Amino acid sequence: MSMHRLSGCPSCAEPLEEGDRFCGVCGYAVSAPPPAAVDHPTIPIPPAPPAPPARPAAAGAAAGGYGSPAPAPGVPAPGVPHAAAEPAPGWGSVAAAAPTLVGDPAAWVTAPAEPEPEPEPRQGPAGATFAASGHGNPYGNGTPPDGTPWGAAEHPYGAADGPETRHDRPGGDPGTPGEGTPWGAGEAPYENAPQPGGAAGGKTCVACRAGHVDTDGYCEHCGHAQPRERDHIEEELGSVAAVTDRGLRHHRNEDSFAVSATALPDGSAATVAIVCDGVSSASRPDEASAAAAVAANEALLEALPRGAHPQEAMHEAILAAAEAVNALAPETPGAQNAPACTLVGAVVSGGLLTIGWVGDSRAYWVPDDRAALPRRLTEDDSWAAQMVAAGLMGEAEAYADVRAHAITGWLGADAYDLEPHTATFKPDHPGVVVVCTDGLWNYAESAREMAQVVPADAATRPLHSAQVLVGYALDGGGHDNVTVAVVPFATHPEQEPGPDAEPGPAAGPE
Repeated sequence: MSMHRLSGCPSCAEPLEEGDRFCGVCGYAVSAPPPAAVDHPTIPIPPAPPAPPARPAAAGAAAGGYGSPAPAPGVPAPGVPHAAAEPAPGWGSVAAAAPTLVGDPAAWVTAPAEPEPEPEPRQGPAGATFAASGHGNPYGNGTPPDGTPWGAAEHPYGAADGPETRHDRPGGDPGTPGEGTPWGAGEAPYENAPQPGGAAGGKTCVACRAGHVDTDGYCEHCGHAQPRERDHIEEELGSVAAVTDRGLRHHRNEDSFAVSATALPDGSAATVAIVCDGVSSASRPDEASAAAAVAANEALLEALPRGAHPQEAMHEAILAAAEAVNALAPETPGAQNAPACTLVGAVVSGGLLTIGWVGDSRAYWVPDDRAALPRRLTEDDSWAAQMVAAGLMGEAEAYADVRAHAITGWLGADAYDLEPHTATFKPDHPGVVVVCTDGLWNYAESAREMAQVVPADAATRPLHSAQVLVGYALDGGGHDNVTVAVVPFATHPEQEPGPDAEPGPAAGPE
């Protein structure tokens, strides 16, 4: 190529090759004399701004790049074809098919050195768009001028127009609702939303809030044992109420209760309360107590409406409960400790109070008039009670022994000869019967101590009274499961309450 050979078409700046006589784009005759050097821009040129002060050589490096002086306007850089040369600020792109208005930053390939205009979008990695002012971002993005909103893909913490990304929620959603907009389901900032670990429609672990609770009651994620339905149960009928609680030391509730009411043949009402305590040293004590409570309650509801005497019905109910517990024993004798439990029950009917028990669960009589004497109505089937009954130890000494609570009577396949205890009383003044497991009476053993913690309005608010008694045991340490039933007893209108009247024969007056 001759030194005087044109490198580009004088008309459209299309690069030319050796031997071209006409431009392949616009058809301009390359061999024709060049047009007169008259400036015919495609758009008006605004007045030139005042010339900036002369820059040192280093400043030219920023404009031209790599330390070389910036080329003059309209002059391509060395080694770069004219068409590929970048235009000076304020000019339209020479490669564009149509003229571009001055000041539109979208047409600029590089930002001017002085003054700095609005940055153009620049494509970064993975298709992300950044601003082109280049303040510290390796791909040319920077913070927009003060007061300029972020673009949809430019906001440093997500889209400006969408909801705020929540980094404390799974997947970053949901965002914070607008002022006055209520939180949706699962969006409240302190609400435990369902986590990915929980299966749809299943239970989510109360400990880690992420795992699904398996059928055995343990979290598949963290292994935490879940609260069982029997951990705390309350039930109230019109004439009786009961509460059971796991306590503070046991991992499950091995107590159970049943409360009910039925009608006698004469039309009067009968109230039933059954409380059972599973023997922890036996296998499946929770199942034993539940089976015994259900069986005894059903037996009483079947016998009392037929006119059976309450004491006889209570005796048969205890035998039915024993059969239900025996059915839980393994088929192979001696394979394991057979399921076992204790039982205490109360029936209020026709002005009579009937008590039945096996084991060390108890029943107390607490009169409404606290000036009257409270009574304990049961005698424990325990080592301590046997020592006292035999005259070998005093009561205080016997119950202070480590063997005091070793029971000598229970319901279960490996029990000794079953001897249900029953007694009937006829109180001549109103009061309540407290039927409970040792989880309560360990903290209020004597009848006087029990009467002190029973609320004064127990006869009218039995559920509240049962809740108070369970809370008393928990406040005392809650070392065992706690179950309490409160049964109000009202005297017949024709009876005249005596000032110092007491219930009939008590099984263990204190």
